[in-house]
Amino acid sequence: MRLAFTLEYDGTDFSGFQRQKNAPTIQEQLEDAIKAITGSEISINYSGRTDAGVHALSQVFDFDTDIERDNKNWIDGINSNLPKTISVKQVFDVPEDFNSRFSAIERRYSYVIYNSKNKPLFFDKFSHWVSNELDIDTMETQLKMLNGEHDFSSFRSSSCNSKNPIKKISHTDIQKINNFIVITIASNAFLQNMVRIIVGTLIDIAKNENNYSISEIIKKNDRQFAGKTAPSKGLFFLGPTYPKSLAIDSLELAIFDRLKA
Repeated sequence: MRLAFTLEYDGTDFSGFQRQKNAPTIQEQLEDAIKAITGSEISINYSGRTDAGVHALSQVFDFDTDIERDNKNWIDGINSNLPKTISVKQVFDVPEDFNSRFSAIERRYSYVIYNSKNKPLFFDKFSHWVSNELDIDTMETQLKMLNGEHDFSSFRSSSCNSKNPIKKISHTDIQKINNFIVITIASNAFLQNMVRIIVGTLIDIAKNENNYSISEIIKKNDRQFAGKTAPSKGLFFLGPTYPKSLAIDSLELAIFDRLKA
């Protein structure tokens, strides 16, 4: 049988999700925890490869097993072997052909900016501090220019190895809650550092440090016209969306709801 799980984590102390040699990763922690309760070497599939320092509210991973456990035992067993910064939240029975990555039809990220003259002492690990006052209306206008299908070559890392820079952004949103600005973007797929470069560009435009509009930068197909790459610590992977027939979906937790709590 195949099981899928939702997962949240604080990515601060990890070198990203994907397993690496000589570097701590989320995948390594998960697979070691699963081995501890199953006695088997299990390789997981996962919905999104987050970079070093990036967090997640609803990452999804799956694997095959013949072991029968109830959902609570699976969750408690895995979590008991994970550090406090990683937590499995839910488990689902899924079809044998389900794949966390390839079955997803959309992925969603949010980026948290702390916009204040004062440093965010208690939120420093989970937001990007910008002391200059940002024009939220300008940022919203520019953000909407991303909607639709475009060649996003201007918003990809120089080390990005994706063969196709054309992606379709289906949703954008910006919310301001007190000193927090939360930018949310949903797309069928993302290029490496795409969201962080978009956010950095929006910040530069709002600070009048970039004279090009988002639409003009998209048409340039050249990274040098976009802004700086925003730090990873402000980025949250909200999770993937799957076809309704699979009966599994991301939690789509709104970061701003947590900030208001």
